[in-house]
Amino acid sequence: MAHSLSVQQSLTARGDLTVGIGHELADAYLTFLGGRARPNTLLATAFDLKVFLSWVNKEPSRVTSRDIVNFIADQRAPRVTSKVVRISDGGSGLSTRTIARRLSSISGFFAYLIVRGDADVITSPVPRGLINRRARRNGGRATPLVRTPKLLPRILEPQEVDTLMSGLLTARDRAMVEAMVLGGLRRCEVLNLRMGDLKVAERKVFISDGKGGRQRVVPISKRFFSSLAGYLDDERPAEATTDHVFVVMKGPSRAQPLSAYGLERILERAKERSGLAHGTCHELRHTCLTRLREAGMALEAVQAQAGHASIETTRLYLHLADDWLAGEYIRASEAIDAQALAGIR
Repeated sequence: MAHSLSVQQSLTARGDLTVGIGHELADAYLTFLGGRARPNTLLATAFDLKVFLSWVNKEPSRVTSRDIVNFIADQRAPRVTSKVVRISDGGSGLSTRTIARRLSSISGFFAYLIVRGDADVITSPVPRGLINRRARRNGGRATPLVRTPKLLPRILEPQEVDTLMSGLLTARDRAMVEAMVLGGLRRCEVLNLRMGDLKVAERKVFISDGKGGRQRVVPISKRFFSSLAGYLDDERPAEATTDHVFVVMKGPSRAQPLSAYGLERILERAKERSGLAHGTCHELRHTCLTRLREAGMALEAVQAQAGHASIETTRLYLHLADDWLAGEYIRASEAIDAQALAGIR
């Protein structure tokens, strides 16, 4: 593999995303994946394969398990020349989540080659895990090659939300932030809202293209619809022909759908003006779902609001909601104390 690889993307006449990296087999896999994966997943997989194939510098049929293990070690190694430092733990290597995702992308690629049957790949070089004594003794699952820590996401305190809102300059920006912090919408769900998705009379929005292609209808506070009305009545460019709700209001892209980069820049500038150190789109969503749980919303209802495929994902908010754990502890400790007193008597 002497030629260099790079991620190239384009849109078809129908608006579908196509991605390639300049490797025949990898590009065929990405075309196959494009029919079943979300655009962000497709782009992430393309980048992962580009990194791995450039690093290993071999054709897939010659890749061994030793190459995979060495690749993991290389990804974990500190980037001596890099100025990027992981916020989570101060390390300079790639995060375990990123490495695990890359292994998943590589594994999927080799599974595809095995099914094809014409690439001289019979077995996947990606080990399923490391066999330990417990796995041998109990027939349990092997230890994963990369352990990904389960970290609690950061959320904003009520005063921090108010401070962030004070740094927003337009009704459009307030509506987008309120969709996340009051409705729990993801960034992509906010940007993909269409005019027909707004159910103003019911104070609800229809999420037509959620994570994993799942659709749902979620209620949002009237504060969001008030800000939305201000934006639609006074700010949205009259010449806008797109049915996307949120569009660019200035510059050469005026009246075009707002991009993810545009929304991130709006938040960054709002944080600079208000003096906040954090407040990402994901943190706003986590803040909403945590507050709903703290207010007593049933876990199943939080799951429906969030659009989670599994309630196990939603259980995270039990730990973020401080009052829940404290309340459970107080009730349990009071019961223990009562039993102890009864024993003394």
